[in-house]
Amino acid sequence: MLPDTPATPDAPTWPADYAARYRAAGYWRGETFGEMLRTRAEAHPDRVAVTDGDRNWTYAELHDRATRLAAGFAARGIAKGDRVVVQLPNVAEFFEVIFALFRLGALPVFALPAHRETEIRYFCEFTEAVAYVIPDRSGGFDHRDLAAAIRADVPTLREVFVVGEPGVHTALGDVPLDATQCDGPAPSDLAFLQLSGGSTGVPKLIPRTHDDYLYSLWGSNELCHVTADSVYLVTLPAAHNFPLSSPGSLGVLYAGGRVVMCPQPDPATAFPLIERERVTITGVVPPLALVWTESAAGTPYDLSSLEVLLVGGAKFSESAARRVGPALGCTLQQVFGMAEGLVNYTRLDDDPETIVTTQGLPISADDEIRIVDDADMEVSEGESGHLLTRGPYTIRGYWRAPEHNARAFTADGFYRTGDIVRRTPTGHLIVEGRAKDQINRGGEKIAPEEIENIILGHPSVHDVSLVAVPDEFLGERTLAYVILRTGAEPLKPVAVKKFVREKGLAAFKVPDRVEFVTAFPQTGIGKISKKDQRNIATAPQG
Repeated sequence: MLPDTPATPDAPTWPADYAARYRAAGYWRGETFGEMLRTRAEAHPDRVAVTDGDRNWTYAELHDRATRLAAGFAARGIAKGDRVVVQLPNVAEFFEVIFALFRLGALPVFALPAHRETEIRYFCEFTEAVAYVIPDRSGGFDHRDLAAAIRADVPTLREVFVVGEPGVHTALGDVPLDATQCDGPAPSDLAFLQLSGGSTGVPKLIPRTHDDYLYSLWGSNELCHVTADSVYLVTLPAAHNFPLSSPGSLGVLYAGGRVVMCPQPDPATAFPLIERERVTITGVVPPLALVWTESAAGTPYDLSSLEVLLVGGAKFSESAARRVGPALGCTLQQVFGMAEGLVNYTRLDDDPETIVTTQGLPISADDEIRIVDDADMEVSEGESGHLLTRGPYTIRGYWRAPEHNARAFTADGFYRTGDIVRRTPTGHLIVEGRAKDQINRGGEKIAPEEIENIILGHPSVHDVSLVAVPDEFLGERTLAYVILRTGAEPLKPVAVKKFVREKGLAAFKVPDRVEFVTAFPQTGIGKISKKDQRNIATAPQG
């Protein structure tokens, strides 16, 4: 079966017959992100698109800024297909930058504000990035120093653009404008590269096209009742797939609504914005939902404009889900999705029990779902099994990862999500857990192997095993079991944490707990039994 014309040989794409089917069904409308913003700016130029503090950019202003910046990027040699690592906090410039790159056909590589040297160096090296976009400082961290170190070591990295004071780099506002631009992308071309959570090592890169991602936006809008009157609060980091597309900031911009940037997700920051901007919809992860519901009773702020709270990124417990409506006075909408594609929502007109006990139904009638056992055989209806999926917005392979793709996808194109689910008689999915060893710490995904490899670099460490332990607020926390080398100087847990932190990783990857042991439990074939380790960690102490 011949593939559809690929935007790049680095990214597997949909077979031609599937691509034709998705176009015929109207999922892929043949538009690009650049065209989407242009048509919205033409239709309602004076409507506010983005609010950031006291700044309000209309659709016409956002389109003009992105168009001019695209010309400036082109003048600096950034061209169609080039990769640009974008690491910005929740500021309006995030949209100016990504829409400029969309217009050029250059590919944003979405890094998160918490990423540090190890991750950023990998993103720049692996993608052969030509540019890196950063804030000057964010959360007390100076990104300019990090950028200088990375640029010195990555030969392809020619440019660093800074929102704020540039230091030795180039201020985003000083990018020289030029009328010359390269040809823009086609709808089937790649739009950007997102990060997978990854269950081993550093994240894989997820290639999303204009066609497939735009469908996920308007498909989400229909299910979440997003309209031009919607006001979406970007509470989580803007580059996360969840606040970007479920329905997210891009979904609301697609509908012609307004996006409000929230610099921090805590109630003290978010609640005043909900009142002032009359926010109607936002998305949070379960730990944050718990904090919000606990804080709502005593808040002096008027939250009555909030109509829908989407909760996703990790399993939301039934008991916590039941608190949302009474505490916040809005409708809960559960979301279960992945940056690789498939997104499920509870429907706004689902009965209350379905909303609090399930993680929803897929967006599309052409989202194919298989629930299988360890031998890839279909389980009986209602039984738990591995979730496999393919569809009009689920990728057919990671970027430049042929060996991993052979394991992560079936021969007929189904993506192995790593989730264990069961399906109700109504078709709603209930997430039972993760088959992969990935740890989900409050919506931030941690690959144990990455952290284990770092701790193994300590001269006193013989072996290490990182496991998840349940946590009331974060869902899971990390516990590192450490075996010291014979004769090594004793270590304290704080020394192990300090060693990891000094390697330049994101703070959420530093182990929450460290325990020293003399041996690991093993399976019958001699492998470390992480299941037994988790059981030991959660067993009652007597």
